Amino acid sequence: MDQTKFYIDGQWVSPEFPRYIDILNPADETVCGKVAAGSAADVDRAVDAAKAALARPPLSLSERIALLYRIAEEMEKREEDLAQVITDEIGVPLWYARKGHAAAGPAHIRILCKELETFAFEWMQGDTLVTRVPIGIAALITPWNVPINQIIIKVAPALAAGCATILKPSEIAPGNATIIAEIMEAAGVPAGLFNLIHGDGPEVGTALSSHPEIDMISFTGSTRAGVAVSQSAAPTVKRVGLELGGKSANILLDDVDLEDAVTKGVRACFMNSGQACSAPTRMLVPHALMDQAAGIAARTANSLTVGPPRAEGTDLGPVASAAQWARIQSFIETGLSEGGRLVAGGPGLPEGLNCGAYVRPTVFSHITPEMTLAQQEIFGPVLVLIGYGDDDEAIRIANDTAYGLAAYVQGKDLARVRAIGRRLRAGRVLLNYPALDRTAPFGGFKQSGNGREQGRYGLEEFLEYSALIGHRTE
Repeated sequence: MDQTKFYIDGQWVSPEFPRYIDILNPADETVCGKVAAGSAADVDRAVDAAKAALARPPLSLSERIALLYRIAEEMEKREEDLAQVITDEIGVPLWYARKGHAAAGPAHIRILCKELETFAFEWMQGDTLVTRVPIGIAALITPWNVPINQIIIKVAPALAAGCATILKPSEIAPGNATIIAEIMEAAGVPAGLFNLIHGDGPEVGTALSSHPEIDMISFTGSTRAGVAVSQSAAPTVKRVGLELGGKSANILLDDVDLEDAVTKGVRACFMNSGQACSAPTRMLVPHALMDQAAGIAARTANSLTVGPPRAEGTDLGPVASAAQWARIQSFIETGLSEGGRLVAGGPGLPEGLNCGAYVRPTVFSHITPEMTLAQQEIFGPVLVLIGYGDDDEAIRIANDTAYGLAAYVQGKDLARVRAIGRRLRAGRVLLNYPALDRTAPFGGFKQSGNGREQGRYGLEEFLEYSALIGHRTE
């Protein structure tokens, strides 16, 4: 795939100052391509294209809905291409790249289209007409861990709101974004409403967040990078939407079916090789059940097959990069040095693998709340088990974190589960491993960010209120 060009103003163009970044396959550490890295000059070109697009007569609501449906249809045609490139670039097993990554985009778009059919863009309030209008030019900075999902839940609502967009995907996994740009072109997105610039955060990300003519930044990534984006955006007083890190607690109550709850919790934690900001990485269990839960967790972790992402039967592929692998290894060593009890996995490559960014599915038990592994986001297949005495203590431990993206509660007494769920400081609280709800708002408290994505909530992020006072007076 040619990733040496950007998509600006409906055209595939070369960067102003050619510079290239190698794309590495984490499964075998080979170079699988290269991508052009942009500059502030490329950002200026994209901003000019977006301004020109917004100066033209806007698409009507019905036209925007029809456009989104065409994008969904084109995405479905390219699902296999998207899955293959995701597997190459971040090492996700091909079966999960198809089911969990490529299929997410069209699903989100179709939900958004249904929301648009009844969404109120304006209403009368006495003699005042209250309207919700597009915020303008939205810059969208997306991560490498679930790239298709994160691109679509930003691009689709921004276009639905009537904004012009500039996308900067992760330079680690740029191929899916290039395909999405091709999809936008095939669907007939008007020139300038969708623009794609590849590059890194310090160069392109900073140019986007500080640009005086960009009205909004929507960023998904680490808390550290989110702080930098906010600081860069502050002088221009633009809106900043942040979806950042997480350290989600999974509270297992004393009446739970322990075998079922622990097994599902381990698998949920390790999905996508543990590279999910909302993963249930802290499993809270009653002290009396700790040893039993640790045994179940260890057995489940040891049953997972780590291997090449295209091999039959692979549960976990590599993590996304050698740098990510080294970071995870450092956390595992810290867990050992601080006295955590290692019950599965551990440092080093899995048995039978001598290269690639593969991590052994790792479980620590008897972790205390103040330990590093209980407080810092690891972003890999590492689960920690923390003991608690009663419900109040479990809630205190769950909330005792800088993050607040997600939380989980498992138990047979639904009234008790619900009551505990209401006391957890998290943007999403999942009760008894529910079915995926793509219409629910997604976003966090505290250092997990601000704002909400998905469905009507994501659409609202790209709209600004305007009031026409005296609209109905004579």
